[in-house]
Amino acid sequence: MEFELKEKERLDDLEISGLHIIQSPDKFCFGMDAVLLSGFAYAKKGNKVIDLGTGTGILPLLLWAKTDGEHFTGLEIQEESADMARRSIEGNKITNIDIINGDIKDVSRLFDKQSFDIVTSNPPYMINEHGIVNPDAPKQIARHEILCNLEDVVKAAGYLLKANGKFFMVHRPFRLPEIFESLKKYSLEPKRMRLVYPSKDKEPNMVLIEAVKYGKPRLKVEKPLIVYDDSGKYTEEMMRDYRY
Repeated sequence: MEFELKEKERLDDLEISGLHIIQSPDKFCFGMDAVLLSGFAYAKKGNKVIDLGTGTGILPLLLWAKTDGEHFTGLEIQEESADMARRSIEGNKITNIDIINGDIKDVSRLFDKQSFDIVTSNPPYMINEHGIVNPDAPKQIARHEILCNLEDVVKAAGYLLKANGKFFMVHRPFRLPEIFESLKKYSLEPKRMRLVYPSKDKEPNMVLIEAVKYGKPRLKVEKPLIVYDDSGKYTEEMMRDYRY
C-alpha cells in the first residue's frame, strides 16, 4: 500500500483488516467516541451507509471493516479533512467508500431523498456557551457547533434515510432532552440507547443512540458500558467488542 502524506501528517495503523488512516495532529485526530460508535452501529448486506461530518474518514473505514454494508459515503465540510480521508481510502485500495466535500445543511442538493439505509454521525457536541473553544479552527469546528448544530445533523439524517432506516449517533448525555426532541421532530424514533462511563465510579460522558425512521415508540436502554477497570486498563467488553 502507498499513502501520500503531506507536511505534518502521519499514518496510523488501525489494527483491523490491515487498514491505515492519514491524520494530522495539527488539525484533528479521531477519538474514542468514533470507535465506540463503530462498535454500536451496524449495517447489513446490501446497505448503503453515509457518515455525516466524517472528518478524516474514520467511521467509513471502521464500518467497512466491521459490517456487511455494500457502500459507504463520508460527508465532510472541511476540505483538508476530506482530502486526508480520500487519500486514506486510496492508500487502503478500497473501492466502495466515497468521500464528499460538502455541507450537512446542503444534503438535499447533494443526495436524493431517502437514498440511504444507515446514517451515522459523531457531531460537534458543544454549543457556544459550553466548553473551552479551541483557537485552532479545524479542531474548533469538529468540537463546537460552529458550522452545523444538532438539529442540522438530525434533519439531514431524516432526509437521507429510507423508511425503517437507522440513524446511529454518539453525543453527550447532558443534551439528551434536546436530542430526543430533535429526533421526534424529524420522524426518527429513539429505539436503543447506551450510556458510556469512563469508569464505574464516574458519571457517564457519552451516549450511543440508535433511532429508526418512522419507527414505533419503544426505547431499549442497554446496560452501561464501562471503559476502564479499577486498574486503569480497558474492560474486557471494551477489548472484545469496541476497540478497533
